[in-house]
Amino acid sequence: MQVWLLFGFSALVTVAAAIKLSEYGDVIAARTGLGGMFVGTLLLAGATSLPELLTTINSINQEVPDLAAGNIFGSCMFNMFMLAILDILTRQNRILRRVTLNHALSAGLAVLLGSLAIVFIMADVPFRIGWLGVDSLILMAIYIGGVRLLNDNPAVAVEPELTPEQEASMPSLRVAFIGFAIATGALLVIMPLLVRSSTGIAVSLGVSTGFIGAALVAFITSLPEMVTTITAARMRAYDLAIGNLFGSNLFNIFALGFTDLFYTQGLFLGDIDAAMTLAAIFGVTLTAMGLVGNVARIEKRLFFIEIDGLIIAVTYGFGMWLLYQRGLVV
Repeated sequence: MQVWLLFGFSALVTVAAAIKLSEYGDVIAARTGLGGMFVGTLLLAGATSLPELLTTINSINQEVPDLAAGNIFGSCMFNMFMLAILDILTRQNRILRRVTLNHALSAGLAVLLGSLAIVFIMADVPFRIGWLGVDSLILMAIYIGGVRLLNDNPAVAVEPELTPEQEASMPSLRVAFIGFAIATGALLVIMPLLVRSSTGIAVSLGVSTGFIGAALVAFITSLPEMVTTITAARMRAYDLAIGNLFGSNLFNIFALGFTDLFYTQGLFLGDIDAAMTLAAIFGVTLTAMGLVGNVARIEKRLFFIEIDGLIIAVTYGFGMWLLYQRGLVV
């Protein structure tokens, strides 16, 4: 019971701090006047994915690499599941039909990085520079190159300027930066407790830390993406909403490589249980489905949900069931 109380407390603090992080990130995005897709894919995605990064680093410090990997890949799966949720919440707008095709670039990069992560985990690449695996360096380098591609893309849409009323009601840029820093500090303090209690839950339930990471921890650390995305969709800022989800998946794989900086016991990707590639495969598959939905623009609805959103939701559920079956073997 105590471990569940600790988890509940740390989860509440994590979600509250991360939501504030995304709110202040939204203010920074608006006051800097950057485009909706660029901001969603890079700034907000990085802000809302910070809990995944900090959770992963703390998992390494506590020597549970499978919890780290499960959190990253489970978050990628949940982010794409959010596409189906958005489709239900915005039934009249058909969200994947409304957003710019430019999201194909961020989604394609996320598929590329996720696929490479799977290859590196299974191949157990033996090369390193210092204590860093070459595979992790490749993931980080491709992410940085992808960011430059997104930044240089001339077709990125620009959000309309703030009205005087909106600007007056919004915190100043200085306040936003201070709030962003405080929220980040709160996450740094609470994340070790979240990881420790998650490991205790895995032991008490008799399941693997990888499954707890993919199912439970990934859900908690993905709640900021959910809140930010739903809020953006209700404001009809659809490019911001979809860009946040695809961008978060892109950033998550970067976080997987970046975590190797803190892993000194060996080669991080090589030490991840090969069973976790199942979660990675589903993460890549669901992202590819979102990419297809964005590009193909299928005009087919089944009852209250688009057919591509339904397929994503069913695939997510099937993937979590398979992960649960594998997670029973500790």
